[in-house]
Amino acid sequence: MSSILRGSLLISAAMLIFTVMSAFIKATAPEVPAGQSMFFRAAFAIPVILVWLWWDGALPSGLKTQNWVSHAKRGIVGSCAMGLGFWGLGLIPLPEAAAIRFATPIILVVLAAVMLGERIRMFRISAVFMGLIGVLIILWPRLGAGLSDGATLGAMVTLASAALAALAQVFVKGMAGRETTAAIVFYFSLTAATLSLVTVPYWVWPSFENWLFLIGAGIIGGFGQICLTSSYKYAEAGALAPFTYTSMLWSVLIGWLWFAELPTVWMLAGGSLVIAAGALIVWRERALGQDRTARRKVRAKGIQ
Repeated sequence: MSSILRGSLLISAAMLIFTVMSAFIKATAPEVPAGQSMFFRAAFAIPVILVWLWWDGALPSGLKTQNWVSHAKRGIVGSCAMGLGFWGLGLIPLPEAAAIRFATPIILVVLAAVMLGERIRMFRISAVFMGLIGVLIILWPRLGAGLSDGATLGAMVTLASAALAALAQVFVKGMAGRETTAAIVFYFSLTAATLSLVTVPYWVWPSFENWLFLIGAGIIGGFGQICLTSSYKYAEAGALAPFTYTSMLWSVLIGWLWFAELPTVWMLAGGSLVIAAGALIVWRERALGQDRTARRKVRAKGIQ
């Protein structure tokens, strides 16, 4: 099996696992608060991650860090993104939530330019503009109602979750090359589990079925993180990025079969634009990366 095929299978598996995890959280939403769901998602993923690190020979060396502040910033922002995302899952259909979350790479381009000084060329500006139009199309049926409407509120908090997830990725970009992936994954889960304890006064005693869903969300979420992280050992992020959009297919299928949710015309049209914009950004990043690599090789030959 080729490395690219292995990486694509792993990331596709991760997308399926994360979609099932979201369905578990959505199933508990009528009874269980988002903060409590976040605790189970983060806390029960930690043992899975630790076993994986031990198996991979990265324990405890992989957890060493010299920059606790960066982990704290990433953890706090990422935890807020997770909590808002879980809240939104209880208010809007699964496919709509998935489509809105695809705004993350689009928002990331803007934030990276503002916070990291990355240069945005006209191609990416056009892709960002197209993606934002797609988000507006998805949200359009909700804009007539106020935030007192549950679906409108759900769409707004899901969009806020996507924006915070993009901000968390900016922090991760800033940590690249200085912190191991294992440390970033572990300390995020630890931070999310700890911060979720603030919501303990609002927790409930779940039904037996919801206990299973909550614990299952944490365990399979840990496995999803392992599949996602492992996929990048076999192929470049640019080559694997298109496979992340398989989560849209799984969201539509699971939303229909489990929750009797069918995607609307607005969601399909806007989601298609958002996905296309994200794919264009990924393709452009990959092309620029190949150009930079080629120039470095030419310079290296010149030095020799």
